[in-house]
Amino acid sequence: MFDYRNHLKQILERTTGDDRSLRNGLAAIKLLLGLADDESGATAANRSPEIRVDQAQLNHLLTSLTKLVQNPADASAQNVAIRALHQLMQAPESESTWRQNLTKLEEALRAAKTSQETTNRKIFEQALQVTKPPRRDYRKGKRYTVIRLLSGCDLINTGNRRVYTLAESQIHALNLSSGDIVEAVPASSPGYEAEILRVVGHRQLASMEVDQISTFKYAVVQGRAGHLAISRNVKGEKLRIRGKSVLLPVDASWYQEGGPGLSDGSIVDLAWYDGDVRIKKNPAAAVRIRWVYQVEQAERAARPLKKKAKQDRQLEELPRLDLDLHYQRVGIAVGNNQNEAILEGVVRRYHGLPFAIDAFQGKRKVIEQQLKDLDIVILVTAFAAHDSTWNISEYASKYNIKFAVSSSKGYQAFERALYRAEKGLPAYEGNQTIDYRRLAH
Repeated sequence: MFDYRNHLKQILERTTGDDRSLRNGLAAIKLLLGLADDESGATAANRSPEIRVDQAQLNHLLTSLTKLVQNPADASAQNVAIRALHQLMQAPESESTWRQNLTKLEEALRAAKTSQETTNRKIFEQALQVTKPPRRDYRKGKRYTVIRLLSGCDLINTGNRRVYTLAESQIHALNLSSGDIVEAVPASSPGYEAEILRVVGHRQLASMEVDQISTFKYAVVQGRAGHLAISRNVKGEKLRIRGKSVLLPVDASWYQEGGPGLSDGSIVDLAWYDGDVRIKKNPAAAVRIRWVYQVEQAERAARPLKKKAKQDRQLEELPRLDLDLHYQRVGIAVGNNQNEAILEGVVRRYHGLPFAIDAFQGKRKVIEQQLKDLDIVILVTAFAAHDSTWNISEYASKYNIKFAVSSSKGYQAFERALYRAEKGLPAYEGNQTIDYRRLAH
């Protein structure tokens, strides 16, 4: 007897809920059941004449039908199935019921026209099926102190013993420095030792406990292949090592993390140990490229913050909201021309860790990479609503990030948005009345 079980299982597993897939699946199942019924244990007197089936063509038919159930817009699978049907209908001594079933199956295949609309609808339905990632269980994280390296960092326990070493790619977005206190768990991803859950504080380390590291951020690589060098950063500041201006030759093999290659115009971060004995005679041997930026990320380098101390004093004099962020990571999504310095001060005022996000120029994937490890994100729309609003709110929902919108770049509007995000209030303030509680003096 023809063993139809595996074919039937494949058809059922790949049948989706749209009309065409259901119709193709039903036709395929009828064909299988008809074939099994023809070979069932009927008596010799009642049994229909034996059908000499071309097994190769039958396999072609079932395979193509399975592909059609899986992808109703597969025109090539439709053509293969129809050709196989024609070959099977030519089998000698085939009864009328067999031919009728094959004819109906061909009519169903021809009636179900392939179209781009069917494919687009299926893609759209799959896109709507959002699967939430597992929430982080902060109770499982153990606390460690960060010891920064030229690239990456060590995590040490309370006994000053190294427990984990993390790569620069894991910590660069967190902007960690020696003395930061973090909560981490063993990594689930291969190739990594641990995963940082969040930054919870900072402690001052004695100078004897750590090697002092100097950095030069947003350095510009200039020259041609084989003759690259660094002398300035994107702000025009000269590279100085121990107070002396340096023209630093660059070897493209310095950066080994599998990121973008070095060429004329690349933007990088440099780092070196202050006590390295090679600094005086051969700086190129002591300096290391810590990070290579994607061009679109590096176009907006941090500008010098003018009157920062004055702004901090002004913030401290203002009344406070009843809000404590407990060292949560707060993303500030602003445009290229907006001054986020005062907004970062607002975040630090409430014990948060600010991270500036250039959401108005970044691509969808870049925005996702910037947002996925944050706890809170505030979108600042200083003018009309931007297309990035949808991308940011989408990823905030995907990664369970607290989200709110500030319609103004003023510190009070931003402060209220921060309050709404932390307290689980509406993301948009609008015309509704919201009770922003302030600390009693």
